[in-house]
Amino acid sequence: MNPETPFLDVAAVFAREYGNTISPVNYVRGVPISGRLRLAQLLNDEEEVIPSIEDLVSSTVNQFDVDSIRFLDGSVHSGYLWAHDLTSLTTDPKYMNLLVKIADLYLTNTPPIDDDNRVEDIFFVGALLGRAYDFTKRETYANFLFAYLSQVNSQPDSNLWWHSNSSPYYWGRGNAFAALGFAEALSFMPDTEIEFQESVIKHRAHLDALISFQHESGAWSQVIDNPDTYLELTSTAILGYVLARGIRRGGLSQDYFPHLEKAWIGMSVYIDSAGQVSNACAGTGPLSTLIEYIERPTVEGHDDRSGGFVLWFAVEYAALLMQKSLDS
Repeated sequence: MNPETPFLDVAAVFAREYGNTISPVNYVRGVPISGRLRLAQLLNDEEEVIPSIEDLVSSTVNQFDVDSIRFLDGSVHSGYLWAHDLTSLTTDPKYMNLLVKIADLYLTNTPPIDDDNRVEDIFFVGALLGRAYDFTKRETYANFLFAYLSQVNSQPDSNLWWHSNSSPYYWGRGNAFAALGFAEALSFMPDTEIEFQESVIKHRAHLDALISFQHESGAWSQVIDNPDTYLELTSTAILGYVLARGIRRGGLSQDYFPHLEKAWIGMSVYIDSAGQVSNACAGTGPLSTLIEYIERPTVEGHDDRSGGFVLWFAVEYAALLMQKSLDS
């Protein structure tokens, strides 16, 4: 059996269960659609998968009006992440043209990025502007993104991220979103700039801090620095993806591989062979007290958010192992 087979098996299950709906448009639906396309590319199965995805997104593409989402937040805008994968596979620019129009909203500060410094924005901005740069190679996107990443900061005493200024708590998925935003940005941005290296240093410092809190099971807690809180699926899947992507693309050394292996083991406890999940923190805006994060309910069963990130993690891990096999 090839080393990537178990990861591809999980990816196949989650690709069947998730990424089959686009409404309402937001990252919760966009990530698994992207995951289905990434898996198809990895398996050279594009001819079978692409038509179904194009059919799924056709009404959204045809009815797209950037003004209708201009003042909505990044959770909606990042619902178009799949456009990058679909344009890459079909060479049809109409999909990425939508994403570029959304990225342009950020250049004009409409909508403004949340003044409360919510960590979700790091993911949204990194993913959107990174893809816009990759498609257009326009320096305006790179300059904006590098400037943004330079002005957002973790807490200096811990290198962990608060959920927001008004919620100074180390929420698990919030820290995963911050790491994901840097990982997505660094996947697409030019590595010849000094700002790129500065972002890498900040990203690694955060990951090193997170690794110091990785549970012996491999998972991360609902509140990162509180080991008495429940072990949470979504943050573990996202951080596993971040580690796999960083190692595969060369931004992280092989020293991180044991923590990647542990993350997969820790995540696997909370998924089953039908694509159902457990211990996935419910949707969470900034909360007023630490106890609210500790007591935040979990989603059990079908969950597009955590299911999509499990799919991303499984595909990225398989891609890394396939690359290692080719390099050996």
